Amino acid sequence: QLQLVQSGGGLVQLGGSLRLSCAASGFNLASYAIGWFRQAPEKEREGVLCIDISGETTTYSDSMKGRFTISRDNAENTVYLEMNLLEPEDTGEYFCAADSATPCAQMNRFVNDYWSQGTQVTVSA
Repeated sequence: QLQLVQSGGGLVQLGGSLRLSCAASGFNLASYAIGWFRQAPEKEREGVLCIDISGETTTYSDSMKGRFTISRDNAENTVYLEMNLLEPEDTGEYFCAADSATPCAQMNRFVNDYWSQGTQVTVSA
């Protein structure tokens, strides 16, 4: 079955860290741009970070710069989102998405080849 399986997330205190994993099943992640997205309650879905096939990364919001990093391990067929210095504003449901034809600069918040099931991240003050 072709799918993205996400793990990680949970409850963390202000200033804490979490790592999310996005593993591909049935296809090779190395051939896809991988984006992380999040959706907070009553807010629109927004892009977090993205990593292109080349390994070049894109940060979609200044609020995440210096705190979040994205990396890929092609041998493990997995992409990671490392989140540090977490703030309550980072609370939301996080998703990863894979797209074989769209680079990170044009990645769509809703339409991609594959989506993970999502996981909740909650940051307490």
